[in-house]
Amino acid sequence: MDLDAFDELLTPRGQRALAEAVELVGTDPVAAATRLRKTYDAALTSAALTQAGLRERARAKFGEDAGRMYFTPHGLEQSTRTEVAEHRARRLTAGTQADAPPHELGVADAPLHGPDVPPRGLRRGLRVVDACCGVGGDFLALARAGCTVAAVDTDPLTVAVARANADALGLADRVTVSVGDAAEVRPEEYDVLFADPARRTSRGRTFDPIAYSPPWPVVLDLVARASRACVKVAPGIPYEFIPGGAEAEWVSYKGEVKEAALWTGQEGAGRRATLLPGGHTLTATGAEAAVGPVGRYVYEPDGAAIRAHLVGEVSEIVNGRLLDPMIAYITGDDPIDTPWAARYEVEDVLPFSGKKLRAALRERQVGNVTIKKRASAVDIERLRSDLRLNGEKSATIILTRIIDKPSVIICDTSPPA
Repeated sequence: MDLDAFDELLTPRGQRALAEAVELVGTDPVAAATRLRKTYDAALTSAALTQAGLRERARAKFGEDAGRMYFTPHGLEQSTRTEVAEHRARRLTAGTQADAPPHELGVADAPLHGPDVPPRGLRRGLRVVDACCGVGGDFLALARAGCTVAAVDTDPLTVAVARANADALGLADRVTVSVGDAAEVRPEEYDVLFADPARRTSRGRTFDPIAYSPPWPVVLDLVARASRACVKVAPGIPYEFIPGGAEAEWVSYKGEVKEAALWTGQEGAGRRATLLPGGHTLTATGAEAAVGPVGRYVYEPDGAAIRAHLVGEVSEIVNGRLLDPMIAYITGDDPIDTPWAARYEVEDVLPFSGKKLRAALRERQVGNVTIKKRASAVDIERLRSDLRLNGEKSATIILTRIIDKPSVIICDTSPPA
């Protein structure tokens, strides 16, 4: 889809083509294209079908909004899930102006309630520059939180898509989007800098911040000139790239680590993990976990806590200890419920041996296993095949090292906490 085809998609004729394409999602693609070509030219047909497919994929990130939004394939892939974007918007706008009347908050005739109105206790009217906005997933949340946003992206098609999204969701009066280079942004002229540098090159996804677009030195220069900043980065960002004085926050959504963000100019620094949708937050306290023998339970910390190097803090919550000083499995004797770790009750612990493991599982009549591993070179799918299980029960097995010895922990068949 090029810019001309997208512009046509926004016309009344293009909207009719898109509506018809949406109705054809999930049907045979050749038949769908053939049907649309009876009424529309090839370029519009392709654009409509592409956009309809992207909207369907986008529902996982954007929910009902996806049905009104527009996307590019790369923009959808990099865009932030709505719940995460809203979390960041709440952090950025948290303030002390809850009791000020609407006109003093920078939002004329602001309603007192509604889905797009921040709860009491939030600052309204922050001026934010979004230095690499993509299709706009983040600035939409910021605008809904009451911010005014100046957004920039280098790609004209992406800018057109972002503008269309602001308009489609009724936020065009709070957002301006323009084609521009992030390096030319002047963050000192705004209250907040937000940046989501592209993490793909012509060869695919990159994990090297120097290969981001804009490159990491440019991002750091922008951050240094901003009074407050939030930079979205990959969860695996090497610690040495985190600027001094910044807070690094890893966010997990329903148990899956989605991304990290670097914050400057906010209260607090160091490392933070956040769980969504619950909103639980854990920060570094300096807790250090002891190492000890396997207890009645094994706790698997949430990935955000592991990424944030907060395993010691989780161990303290569950009164636990590490199975191995270098591995993020915690063991303990008490059944403590916490959102920060899944809990498994231990039935047996064996030195790792495929033959012994198969015998132990067959003795327990286990025919289905959930296999977890950390610091183990075992190929999970090959092991699953080699076990050749056929019982009626289920179990969770954990492949790991215990004091540097390859081991397997067999856990009971009840669901983890």
